[in-house]
Amino acid sequence: MAESHASAPSRWHAIGSRWLGLGLAVVISVVTIGLAVTGRLTLYISPESIWFACVGAVVVLIGAIWSFTIPLGEETDHGHDHGHVDADGKDAAAPRRRTLSIVGTVSAGVIASGVVVAALVLPPASLSVELAMSRAGADGALFAGADTPTLGVADTTTFGIGEWSSVFATASRPETYDGQAVTLTGFVTPGGESDAVNLTRMIITHCVIDAQPAAVPVSLEAGDYGTGQWIEVTGTIKADSDGSLRVVPTSVVAIDEPGDPYEY
Repeated sequence: MAESHASAPSRWHAIGSRWLGLGLAVVISVVTIGLAVTGRLTLYISPESIWFACVGAVVVLIGAIWSFTIPLGEETDHGHDHGHVDADGKDAAAPRRRTLSIVGTVSAGVIASGVVVAALVLPPASLSVELAMSRAGADGALFAGADTPTLGVADTTTFGIGEWSSVFATASRPETYDGQAVTLTGFVTPGGESDAVNLTRMIITHCVIDAQPAAVPVSLEAGDYGTGQWIEVTGTIKADSDGSLRVVPTSVVAIDEPGDPYEY
């Protein structure tokens, strides 16, 4: 009977350890595959990384299925005694190690489970406008996720906000872009002048952790569109006498947030 009572905590500890190491990994893998299938994984990582994330999720699921062949608790039994044995032949530090292990497992399990539950309950959402505005003052020009920008190419019709923001920031001959036609999609953030707002887009290199905002000034009254409103702007590039560039719109249309709100 004493042995049965003594083994109960070890069993629950083994269950907690398996949930922490295996259960959470399985849930995250299922969520990852589900987001990929529904096309919403691009809200978290770049499209080029989706295949890698899905392969990793499948590997985890295969490992989870295989792990059920291992008896509960055996994964933590290494067959070695690392403690100090007292005069009676007992490991004096064993109760303390067991207590610390249980506390660590429960604490980590609660925190990790909370993160996973939040991922399941909260709907996938794009990065907020507030985040874009808070990072707007970060140093360094943005190049739509590329390590080396390609400037001065003949066809600028393929440029997004990321490429144009780098042109606006680094062009040594801004007059060469004067009059070029653009069609850009982004959300509105406050500009530096009363007759201009910024058209902004979040740029992702690998995932949302490295996301940074890119913006170009557009000649619009600040009160015409609220901060965060997505718009599609058709117009031309205007080079001012001071060498600065801005977009002069000929058409502005309010739109819903696109399915893929980022540039890469």
